[in-house]
This record gives sequence, C-alpha cells and structure tokens, in this order.
Amino acid sequence: MKPVLAPSPRQASTLSVTADPGLMQAVVVIPTYNEERNIGPVLRQVMALEGGISVIVVDDGSPDGTADRVRSFKEHFPERIGIIEREGKQGLGTAYLAGFKQALEDGFEYICEMDADFSHNPHDLTLLIEACRNGADLAIGSRYKGGVRVVDWPLSRLILSYGAGVYTRLITRLPVKDVTAGFKCFRRGVLESIDFDAVKSNGYSFQIEMNYRAWKRGFKLVEVPIVFTERAEGQSKMSKSIVREAMRKVWELRWLDMRGRL
Repeated sequence: MKPVLAPSPRQASTLSVTADPGLMQAVVVIPTYNEERNIGPVLRQVMALEGGISVIVVDDGSPDGTADRVRSFKEHFPERIGIIEREGKQGLGTAYLAGFKQALEDGFEYICEMDADFSHNPHDLTLLIEACRNGADLAIGSRYKGGVRVVDWPLSRLILSYGAGVYTRLITRLPVKDVTAGFKCFRRGVLESIDFDAVKSNGYSFQIEMNYRAWKRGFKLVEVPIVFTERAEGQSKMSKSIVREAMRKVWELRWLDMRGRL
C-alpha cells in the first residue's frame, strides 16, 4: 500500500491502492456526488468479481455521507479501495482525470471508468477488461452496438443520446456509435499518451474528447455491447448546459485536429 499523499488546496485527501501483480492489474474509477445509497452495493459487487478489481472513488464533497460509506468499505478492503475527496462539485471530467492520474501512479495496466448508480452493471467490467487484454486499447461499453440496449429511458432521452452520436460522427468521423458512453476500459498506454492538462471538457463531452484523442493517436477502439439501465436511486446529472458543451466541443476538437494541436 502506498503512503497517503499530502492534501492539496482543492483535494482534501487521497488514499491510494496499489496494483497487485497477482491480480488482474485492473482498477475502476467511480466519480460520486450524493451516491450514499448506491455506492455501498456497487463496491460490494466489484469486490466480489473474479480477478480482484480495485476501485478508486472520486467524491466531490457529497453532503449525504457518500465518502463515509466508502471509508467504511475500505476498512474491509484496504488494498483494493481508494478514495479521493475533493471540495465541492468540480465536474465529471476533472473527477475522472484525478482518478486516472492516481491509477497511473499506482501502477495499474487496465483503468476503467463507470457510474455509481447501477446504470452500468459492475459484472460487465470483466467484459471490458477482457476486450483490452485481447487487443483493444480502449474498450467502450456500448448501448448502441448491434442495436439499442437501454432500459427505462424516455424516448426524448434516447433520441438525444443517439442523435449525439450521429452529430459527433458527422463532424469528427469518430468510428464509435456510443460516443458519450461513460463505461470504459483504457490500457494505461492510452492515458499516458494524453496530456491531461489539455483536456478541458467537464460534462458528457469529456467522453467524446477522450475517445477522439485516443483514436487520433492511432489506438484501437472497440465497442462492447452492454445493457444500460436508468438509475433507480438519486437524480440524473444531465442538464441543458451539458448538452450545449458537447455540441460545441465536437467542433473545437475538429478544429484543433485540423491545426495539428490535438
């Protein structure tokens, strides 16, 4: 186990985990804000998976006690559960980047990301990791690969999500159907190749940007069919500002690429 890192002004504490050579060398980064009801069951299911997948939770100062729940689980799995506690809501993109940085420092080869609300099935983590072990550089848990696999979404939300893929592909030519998917597994080499300081997206456009940067660097992107289920507890983080950011971001990425600045 690595020592606890000294807190920074915007990061209250970091408790790290270390990749065990005898396990899968895999970790999943889970951003949280007011997920106290969900995070316990999610951690329990991940800890039960074969291969010993570790977890880094990035909590943005949840007032509902999410961090306390994570720390209680960490007592039982001190080598496999880590938590980064940040002051206030700093956004989805920065949460993932904070978790990715920690995962790279801790030596993991396969670095996954997923939601804390059971819209992503923790058991599908093994499918994404296995895809990377079999040649993918970035495995994407796709709602639209080979059909539509979404449960309990209103038609308007489905049209918005699917339309985002069509819009993004028209502008960027990114060969991915589910461009905003937040269920992924990266090989560490992909993340090491990306300058995190240059990644400015902080909503669902973060997923588009990471896909695009990986693809433009010549990495192999593979979509793995999964079933996405609308959250049963808590509230969705979707907003109009997030949609507007994503619409602008695809043009920005295309422009940066054309100027050789991606």
